Amino acid sequence: MADSKEKLFSDFTAPTRQEWMDKIQVDLKGADYQKKMVWRTHEGFNMEPFYRREDLEGMAQTDALPGQFPYLRGNKKDNNRWYVRQNIDAADAREANAKALDLLDKGITSLGFKVPRKQLSADFIATLLESIKADAVELNFCTCQGHTLELAKLLAAYFNEKGYDPKSLAGSIGFDPMEKILTKGKDTTPLLGQLAELVQVLAPFPKFRCVTVDADRLCNAGAYTYQELGYALAWGNEYLSQMVEAGIPAALAAKKIKFDFGIGGVYFMEIAKFRAARMLWANIVKQYKPVCPREDCENTGADKFCNCACKMQVNATTTTYNMTVFDSYVNMLRSQTETMSAALAGVDSIVVTPFDAPYETPTDFAERIARNQQLLLQEESHFDKIVDVAGGSYFVEKLTRSLAEEAWKLFLAVEEEGGFLAAAKAGIVQQAINDTNAARHADAAKRKEFLLGTNQFPNFNEKSEGKAPLEACGCCHGHAGGESCEKPFAKLETSRLAADFEALRLQTEKAAKQPVAFMLTIGNLAMRQARAQFSCNFLACAGYKVVDNLGFGSVEEGVEAAVKAGADIVVLCSSDDEYAEYAIPAFKALDGRAMFVVAGAPACMDDLKAAGIENFIHVRVNQLQTLKEYNAKLGIK
Repeated sequence: MADSKEKLFSDFTAPTRQEWMDKIQVDLKGADYQKKMVWRTHEGFNMEPFYRREDLEGMAQTDALPGQFPYLRGNKKDNNRWYVRQNIDAADAREANAKALDLLDKGITSLGFKVPRKQLSADFIATLLESIKADAVELNFCTCQGHTLELAKLLAAYFNEKGYDPKSLAGSIGFDPMEKILTKGKDTTPLLGQLAELVQVLAPFPKFRCVTVDADRLCNAGAYTYQELGYALAWGNEYLSQMVEAGIPAALAAKKIKFDFGIGGVYFMEIAKFRAARMLWANIVKQYKPVCPREDCENTGADKFCNCACKMQVNATTTTYNMTVFDSYVNMLRSQTETMSAALAGVDSIVVTPFDAPYETPTDFAERIARNQQLLLQEESHFDKIVDVAGGSYFVEKLTRSLAEEAWKLFLAVEEEGGFLAAAKAGIVQQAINDTNAARHADAAKRKEFLLGTNQFPNFNEKSEGKAPLEACGCCHGHAGGESCEKPFAKLETSRLAADFEALRLQTEKAAKQPVAFMLTIGNLAMRQARAQFSCNFLACAGYKVVDNLGFGSVEEGVEAAVKAGADIVVLCSSDDEYAEYAIPAFKALDGRAMFVVAGAPACMDDLKAAGIENFIHVRVNQLQTLKEYNAKLGIK
């Protein structure tokens, strides 16, 4: 068999990089290689259309195996099982308990409880966790930041009273005061003084983490991937540094930190993000020289420092940033690919955001679908069986390395500013993310960033049927010491990418009459059909009723049909060459009875404008701004 392989490979000569490039240039037929083939990422680097073995030369990251430092290939080496998590609003302990027990019967293996601070008591915790085997499921809790220490003490007392082996309990408590600086602009720095005591309370529970880095807030605010990763590392390092300075051993401090990442919509970039995150965090922790308290620990490097402490624990949540109110079932497609990328990247737990979250409290149906999206990947697609399936891919390894380099540059820049806390207080982090969010909204307005069903290929016949975007809560419900709602710091300005288009479409729905956009198709068959399709998609994004046609023999015939159809907008669809012949006669025949639009940017545009034609739609116009102007001209406010 070996001889056969050798003979087989000897019969074929591996093409060189230049030979591949020459072939690509031939197939491009003169088109620009850089424009057509190179992926220009938002992360500060470009990705080529193909990679070869030599592109991995010198990458130490490819030497380690799964389960080995620096954990780029995952913390586990024999499986890729992750916790299937669902979060529960625990305002009522008994109702939350009933729901939790029901979810455990439906495949959930991780529960997240949001506990109101006013409800905190031993009786509340006992009722909430009644009949739940805490050593058989991952348990996660969050409450008002000023009461997290109280929650930790209540949980520790409950676990001890029930006689659980502390080593068997897995989960977390969400203590992240710096998150409030970012999202609410509030000064929560006094709460950082509770770090040491909080860690000591949960020190007997080695698998229970209590300091979180809520980097998913950055993802949901529109951050580019390298920003979420770079800032998350600086965020985690700030907590680690403060705990070590407070006298907590580095190994213990690192093992109490948990990262909550969002999952963006760029599939391979997200796989690379989680792989790079583990590698970079492992190297950060190693600089603190963590010493394992166990003398028999075998997971140490040549430097004798603990490698276990260098493992990053990650909960990943599908983003809300790219979710939509209209065509909301598409949200399931978005969250499914996001979940796939996180699962293949080897995260520890995943939360799938229900598809209806942008406009209502998720229904039972939406929550069931969200659960099943993960269960399908585990039980039917077997994503939990193979570790780091992306490992060794020339493309993914190069993407991982490139992303890691850009995130590391950002991390170092934050450290030079005095650390994450100082950067957050100065508003540096918030400004950078807000600028990115604004840039992405501008790109969506120009359709440089697509949202299926929103600014591209909308459902022509869909109505909101009472659905409206939910308003985000603007209060954190207070902190310890009766802290007021003053906002001394800048905050993240979060808005979903689809929000502007949704507001426009809802505005159109409130009009006394739904505007009718009529396609006056004439001339060259291929061009008129292509431009009619483009125009229908373009205008339907505002909620207009679009009327397409097979074609007319004359512009007069088309105008007559448009007027008969009650058109508010008439779009002339033809070829650039024919617009010189058709546009002005059609405009004059319409005689102001409807808005006149030309589909395209013909060479004769200046002549058409001189004749009084004002409206042109094509791929280079700002779609959102154009549709807002059309609404204004139609009297829709």
